[in-house]
Amino acid sequence: MTVALPYAHGGPPISGVLRAEPADFRVDEILGFEPSGEGEHAFLLIEKTDANTEWVARQLAAAAGVVPMAVGYAGLKDRHAITRQTFSVQMPGRAAPDWSALAIAGVSVLAATRHNRKIKRGAHRGNRFRIRLRRVRGSIQEVETRLATIRERGVPNYFGEQRFGRDGQNVALAEALFAGRRMPRPQRGFALSAARAQLFNAVLAARVANVNWDQALDGEVWMLGGSNAIFGPEAWSEALATRLTALDIHPTGPLWGKGELRCTAAVRELELAAIAAHATLARGLERVGLEQERRALRLRANDLNHVWESDDSIVLDFHLASGAFATTVLRELCDWHADTA
Repeated sequence: MTVALPYAHGGPPISGVLRAEPADFRVDEILGFEPSGEGEHAFLLIEKTDANTEWVARQLAAAAGVVPMAVGYAGLKDRHAITRQTFSVQMPGRAAPDWSALAIAGVSVLAATRHNRKIKRGAHRGNRFRIRLRRVRGSIQEVETRLATIRERGVPNYFGEQRFGRDGQNVALAEALFAGRRMPRPQRGFALSAARAQLFNAVLAARVANVNWDQALDGEVWMLGGSNAIFGPEAWSEALATRLTALDIHPTGPLWGKGELRCTAAVRELELAAIAAHATLARGLERVGLEQERRALRLRANDLNHVWESDDSIVLDFHLASGAFATTVLRELCDWHADTA
């Protein structure tokens, strides 16, 4: 069972329908670097519609006549959506096939070049989202107010439901893994990621409930906005207060693993108390050898804009750093349900 996640801004002011059709959820990957134009890896900018990232990767491997491990991508993108992302296909000493003639349902190659390295998971800078909510019910003025609050304060950086699988089954998978079940490497990866996400969400949920998720506590470890660089704990100062208000720095929580927590004092006490309720997952993550890391507790929706297409349809446009979930932003605005049948 996943952790109950309290709202930061008083609960969503509207309800609506998400993903009535794939075009209602568009994602454009921000790779953050330019391919060199040469090398043994074909770099393919692909648009996929209503297709799973891993399935597309397998189809590319089959089309190129290579093993699945030769295909790389930076991150898993939503299936029920139109998404654009870059895949790499390792083809040393081989001419590329005619990518424009690729016959994969729902998949188009928009551009192809070469690079000297495989795309690794997490290598992208972020993603831009364009999301349409339909059949919206609620006050337009309350929407305007809530969006202003999100721009000013951000939202809790919860791991989204996608990390936990259908009905949270990946957490149960992690419990089985830690109890000794053997499983394939990809399944094991999903289980470990879900376990870490569960513990992080538990800590963040406790801080949201205590109304200090975006405030400074004694012993805080900070993350720089727009990067994974961390610093602290250090003495509270007017300079830190200014940077915190400006969303230039964020408090952090643990991505659990072996080793000592970097935080101290009140933050350490709070985190250990939240983790104690999930001791089996924590001990399991320590045993498999993952190191303690940190993740920002606060998520900034960059360049958040919106347009009302009609009285009951709104389009949101924003971009997020890699590893963040668009649905985490949406939940503070809208009590939505997906229409993906």
